[in-house]
Amino acid sequence: MGSIFKPPKMPAPPQLIMPVKEDVPTFEDADRDAEDRAALKAKELKRKGRRSTILSGSTGLNEIEDANISKKTLLGS
Repeated sequence: MGSIFKPPKMPAPPQLIMPVKEDVPTFEDADRDAEDRAALKAKELKRKGRRSTILSGSTGLNEIEDANISKKTLLGS
């Protein structure tokens, strides 16, 4: 039965028009670079180091040593 009906013919695809290089906008420009630099500077100012997150300083550890806090161990001594 395949010989009774013929498949339809495909129409020709439309012509592809390539863009001209002058029409393509560039990604780099001075305003965008200035915004990126300002955003990076703001991030660097907000950034904290590891030392600023530690609550006890070098003086805080000495106070604990001076108090001589003694705890019993699990062994009972």
